[in-house]
Amino acid sequence: MFAVVLSALVGLMHFYLWKRLVKDTTRPGRTRRVLTAAFVVLTVLVVATLVLPRVIGPVSAAWFAWPGYIWFGLVIYLFLTLVVLELPRLALRGWVKRKPLEATAATDTAPTVTEPEPPAPTVNRRLFLARSAAVTAGVASASLVGVGMANALGPPDLLRVPVRLRKLDPAFNGFRVAVVSDIHLGPLSGRAHTERIVRMINETSPDLVAIVGDLVDGTVEELGAAAEPLRDLVSREGTFFVTGNHEYFVEDTTAWLRELERLGVQPLRNENTAIRLGGATFNLAGVNDISGETRDDGPNFDRALSGRDPAQATVLLAHQPIQVEEAAKNGVDLQLSGHTHGGQLWPFHYVVELAQPSLAGLSTVDGTQLYVTRGAGFWGPPVRVGAPPDITVLSLQSED
Repeated sequence: MFAVVLSALVGLMHFYLWKRLVKDTTRPGRTRRVLTAAFVVLTVLVVATLVLPRVIGPVSAAWFAWPGYIWFGLVIYLFLTLVVLELPRLALRGWVKRKPLEATAATDTAPTVTEPEPPAPTVNRRLFLARSAAVTAGVASASLVGVGMANALGPPDLLRVPVRLRKLDPAFNGFRVAVVSDIHLGPLSGRAHTERIVRMINETSPDLVAIVGDLVDGTVEELGAAAEPLRDLVSREGTFFVTGNHEYFVEDTTAWLRELERLGVQPLRNENTAIRLGGATFNLAGVNDISGETRDDGPNFDRALSGRDPAQATVLLAHQPIQVEEAAKNGVDLQLSGHTHGGQLWPFHYVVELAQPSLAGLSTVDGTQLYVTRGAGFWGPPVRVGAPPDITVLSLQSED
């Protein structure tokens, strides 16, 4: 059903673009036929890019996923730009239609009948308007996608954010937690992507590393080698992981959890552990992603927070920001999340904000602080517009 709905949307978008970029800008003939055939091929390419990696595997799909996803990014912004241009286009078309009538009205008092104005100039003006809109949309979309690709494929921003926790023991002042999410290893992001992230994290000398979901878009057999550099992460207290929704897109989520343990990354599956420094302690907990509910592996806050000392600070790893509502009910001090990508492609920021309590950064929800990273990777088009990737180092501070 997902594939059918997605294919239908892609087809409708391409039909609209064909109408505006091909049919409206060309006369019947060879050029239109060639461009129409090209649009059919590109439509099939995008559908294949969105559906086939889950069938044939991300590695095998890489050769067509690159052009497919780049074109899909262009499709999104061509569609949005042309929709915005609809009103001025319609206004100018109305002006074009009125021009012959005005010319005829000016000669109504003449004794002879004036011949109707030939249609050619009007057709030419319409072609000019259609081609002008097409060029404008093309230049704007290519520019946005070009800048967005540079953002997505370049190194993530390294953010340093101080966070004060009321119940944190002063012994932990300056304790550094490196937060990374949404790495999205898959057909477009492989081992080199992981190596760069690991190198950037290690250069910050963190005390603890938190990977808050959406690490992979494929199986261990397909992407195990791409994830292997995670074994090189260095921190005093270790590296911890919670599942994101994409971990449940593969059939065997448990296989990835075993692989991460082999790489020295500790999954927190609705459980907690004590982080100690001398005689001081804070609680680190993790809950499964909401998507795990489809496999009886969803979040369980009672189990994840059982046995903790409520007098000590609790830091929770939870992939989706919306899970903070339950975290607040359970007295969690700080939740670390990802999932939103910061919107990834403007103006979809506004859609994400309707579904999640925070798009990115530090906020407070019902007394619980929430930090949302924009993620270090991307999903779908290798494009980020208005939402650069990031790795965040939180510096914990006591309020005392």
